[in-house]
Amino acid sequence: MSFDFLRTRVEQQDLLNLKRRRVLVEQQNARHLVVDGKQYLNFSSNDYLGLNHHPEINKALAQGVEKFGSCSSASSLISGYQYAHQHLEEKVCQWLNKPKCLLFNSGFSANQAVLSSLANENVAFYLDKLSHASLIDGAFGQNGYAKRFKHNDYAHLDQLLTTSKYSNKLVVSEGVFSMDGDAADTAILGNICQTNHAKLYIDDAHAIGIKGTHGEGSVADNADIDIIMATCGKAIATSGAFIACDNDLHDYLVNFARHYIYSTAMSPANAWATAVSIELIEKEHWRREKINHLSQLFSTKLDQHVNLLPTSSSIHAIVLGSEQQAIEAANKLKAQGIWLTAIRPPTVAKGTSRLRVTMCSSHKEQDINYLAESINKVIQ
Repeated sequence: MSFDFLRTRVEQQDLLNLKRRRVLVEQQNARHLVVDGKQYLNFSSNDYLGLNHHPEINKALAQGVEKFGSCSSASSLISGYQYAHQHLEEKVCQWLNKPKCLLFNSGFSANQAVLSSLANENVAFYLDKLSHASLIDGAFGQNGYAKRFKHNDYAHLDQLLTTSKYSNKLVVSEGVFSMDGDAADTAILGNICQTNHAKLYIDDAHAIGIKGTHGEGSVADNADIDIIMATCGKAIATSGAFIACDNDLHDYLVNFARHYIYSTAMSPANAWATAVSIELIEKEHWRREKINHLSQLFSTKLDQHVNLLPTSSSIHAIVLGSEQQAIEAANKLKAQGIWLTAIRPPTVAKGTSRLRVTMCSSHKEQDINYLAESINKVIQ
């Protein structure tokens, strides 16, 4: 029969302990979720600042629906670009000190939009080895030249740029890496790019809201970042994404980024709510301070045999090795009322399957103590 490979490939994934399955979550917030009627402590949420369900954001969303409707009803270049979108763009520009901002419906589409529209025979992309799949797909699925440098190895990047024959060079990295939780040194990256006449693109999905006095992400490092992408569905607790950049790239993307041109614009109600969320992030410093406190507490409570990767973010990776080990550990923790997802290839390299623990400001010290105690028992 035709398309027999559909079932065959999924069956192969199952045999390799790599099959992915959806789980129906009945209720959720940054601290708890409910699955099949059972409540778990939730350590797999990207709602880092605990802003999901915030009454002011919910109120703004309702106001946005009342003012603008739930849908933009068209692409931004037809009739979908509304005041709510302009308001959010101006808010982002002020927050990140950038001239222009462009809104997208997801971080994946934003990353692909920029890289695919820039790709041509005169452009070279240099990506950190651990760059997100959307960056890899955007850079390597096009006609331009793409090369990956060793993770956070700035000498290797400098060597690649110094010997590059291309006049248009774009360095791509992440502010905080989603699976390891470590950060790029964007100040060093900025200096290397300036020296080698390259542009710097930072995916700040997991740093926005978390880093900086006002949650401004990697720009807090005083780095010369030319392009910033950040998602709204994590710390910002709404949905969509944005690109913050200069005037030239903004105008170029409006004219040549197919993901932007041919997609219905972000919901204006969502844009309205997102602007309110950013205001909360800027002023409620305690959320970031609490994450730092809980993260430090967690690292001190784990036994020495637990392989916790170094991190300065809200992401804590515990590397176990095989896919089977990660699945078994996750299942044992679920039996103790803790929800942690086993992260397996191809999301991470083979032999580095892990538990990815995320700290949120909604967690309590007692949650962290119980989590560490349970992990110490499960991982021997």
